[in-house]
Amino acid sequence: MRESRRPVVLAVLLAGAVLLAMAMLSSVLATIFFAITVAYVLYPLSGWLVGMGLSKRVAAAVTTVVAFGAGTAIAVPLGAVVYLRRRDLFRFFQQLPDTLTFEVSGMAYTLEVNAALTSARVALTDAAVGLAGETPVLALKVVLFTILVYAILWRPTAPRGEIFRMVPPTYHDVLRRLHERLRATLYAIYVLQAATAFGTFLVAWVFFAVLGIPGAFALAVLAGILQFVPIVGPSIVVVAIGVAQAVTGDVVGGILVTVFGLVVIGFMPDAVIRPRLARYTTGMPTSLYFVGFVGGLLSLGAIGFIAGPVIIGLLVELLHLVTDEQSTTQQQQLS
Repeated sequence: MRESRRPVVLAVLLAGAVLLAMAMLSSVLATIFFAITVAYVLYPLSGWLVGMGLSKRVAAAVTTVVAFGAGTAIAVPLGAVVYLRRRDLFRFFQQLPDTLTFEVSGMAYTLEVNAALTSARVALTDAAVGLAGETPVLALKVVLFTILVYAILWRPTAPRGEIFRMVPPTYHDVLRRLHERLRATLYAIYVLQAATAFGTFLVAWVFFAVLGIPGAFALAVLAGILQFVPIVGPSIVVVAIGVAQAVTGDVVGGILVTVFGLVVIGFMPDAVIRPRLARYTTGMPTSLYFVGFVGGLLSLGAIGFIAGPVIIGLLVELLHLVTDEQSTTQQQQLS
């Protein structure tokens, strides 16, 4: 009797230890989760380097440098654009009239443009000051992220082996399917979305520069970032520019920018890049991805744009598993 309780006691102790660890590490849970997902996506690269003759340590180190370099290549230009091009962005929006009046269902609404711009400037300044104050903490989180990515890539099979040992063999197929769904979802977020965002940035930069729109580079960066937002995407930048030109008197120019911009910026990168990478993704409907994205972002903050779609993806896979199990059971009963 005592021996039969041993697994239950160990499971309770494990659950308690996990909850205690989560409470103590709450301030860095997002960093840990981010590092795990990045290592998950980069593991094939590390494995390929090992196949090329590098040791596991060296392959893990090279892959970690690639991850760190990719993150730096994204964060540094973004920060530079926000800081150096802020005047161009405000100059662009200052071309708008002092007030904008909209009529919806017979009711007129007035927007004070100058007041909105002032509020935006104050918000950006406060955000910059807050970010500067968090620099030491951010530096520690970057170090933690780097160490975790390297450690996971160096010993990738250790956690998997322990998990498979804890789960009965009859459920190993469930773990494999969840693993495939997780990998495909993360690939869709990191690789497919990043490639599409970069393509959107390049196309938008050329498009805005050819049309002579002020702050073309900064607007292109914004369009690329918004590519990570499902459904809405970079189209909101194109529509905003078109509306701005229309309300300043250039109605024809605003219409042309909107029409051609939606095709060139809003449609072309998705149509060209996504089909070439789609076979590696989950095939999860855009509506569910949007639900996961928005829900995760509102519930968990910045890390939610990864965690939300991941949770939805795993939920979808579990629903498929339940459906498959029921179908198999029904077939066995009929036979």
